[in-house]
Amino acid sequence: MRRVVITGVGLVGPLGLDANTSWETAIAGKSGIGRITLFDPEGFPSQIAGECTGFDVEKYIEKKKVRESARFIHLAVAAAEEALQASGFDPSDKVKERVGTFVGVGFCGLETLELTARALFDKGPRRISPYFIPATISNLAPGQLSMRWGFRGPSLTTSSACSSGAHAIGEATNWIRRGGIDAALAGGAEASVTGIGVGGFTAMRALSKRNDDPEAASRPFDKGRDGFVMAEGSGMVVLEERDAAMRRGAPILAEVIGYGATADAYHLTQPAPEGEGAQRAMKQALADAQINPEQVDYVNAHGTSTPTGDVQELMAIRSVFGAHAQHGLWVSSTKSMTGHLLGAAGGLEAVIATQTIQHGAVPPTINLDDPDPGCEGMDLVPHQARSRDVSVVLSNSFGFGGTNVTLALRKHD
Repeated sequence: MRRVVITGVGLVGPLGLDANTSWETAIAGKSGIGRITLFDPEGFPSQIAGECTGFDVEKYIEKKKVRESARFIHLAVAAAEEALQASGFDPSDKVKERVGTFVGVGFCGLETLELTARALFDKGPRRISPYFIPATISNLAPGQLSMRWGFRGPSLTTSSACSSGAHAIGEATNWIRRGGIDAALAGGAEASVTGIGVGGFTAMRALSKRNDDPEAASRPFDKGRDGFVMAEGSGMVVLEERDAAMRRGAPILAEVIGYGATADAYHLTQPAPEGEGAQRAMKQALADAQINPEQVDYVNAHGTSTPTGDVQELMAIRSVFGAHAQHGLWVSSTKSMTGHLLGAAGGLEAVIATQTIQHGAVPPTINLDDPDPGCEGMDLVPHQARSRDVSVVLSNSFGFGGTNVTLALRKHD
């Protein structure tokens, strides 16, 4: 089986418009949550989100082409461009036939859907833009990336709710391992901070209502958590077959060594008892990586700040890691700072996991003022980042419908 390495990362999100800024903000323990500005949230029970503040699409896409794609695609293009530049990956035309694009998307272009629906109802069908379909369908995220850079390998969208971005990276890794392709752009993109997006999750009673204190609203594992905070963004990685990357002198940031994917087969929105499906995903990733639980230094938890999900994930971690969960393993949720990027969460958190290995530091779980009893004995890196030589990281992503993904990353030897 061929080995797969990460040679570049790109990130656009609530903590910054590039990977380095986002990392520095995370290590500083600063929140990217604020009052919604992308639409008027007045009257909504939840009026806060993690936005890509200051994002200028025309830095990445020429003005006349902006209308051809929705915001989730704009964010994907920006993150992909940064990842490719950081990697120095510029393959020949022949090699591009063996480069894939894999992007996880939970929703599609919700803001474009809303605008088009208004045009239809107010002015009739003739006012629907001919770009409406290609701007909004999910597969145009990887499609636009493949066209922009000429990558002619598989172009796939994984859509598995909040596991989407992690599924994309896992599937791209397996394509490279099997020899189907030699490299890939992979990650997630989401832009669902819209009236219908926020309104829909509010109707499910899933979102925090701490409108008066946005930066404290996302509080995974804390007794006072009252729901997650929506966010937008994109996280992308460049994956390459290890030997090819080494031959070209690529900057190898981490190696993807394990991928686990399971289904709870249990409930529409709630995780299986004791995180049974999450347990199996983590065990699969460890088995795929051929490592023992004791070799894992850090878990970037899914940790969304929901009353049920957080506790179930900690139960799953305890079950998988045994005594190591309380003696040596560090766990934190960066969603405490970023909010929940839904389909893009796995991409963003894979970038953070890579940076954790690269920089030898673990970002904190902020707002963990009064830990839930289920946290007892576990090191959740509260409030402040800490230095640590990190060799192996697991990154968890779980979604509605009981979909679970765990990625295992290792420092490259």
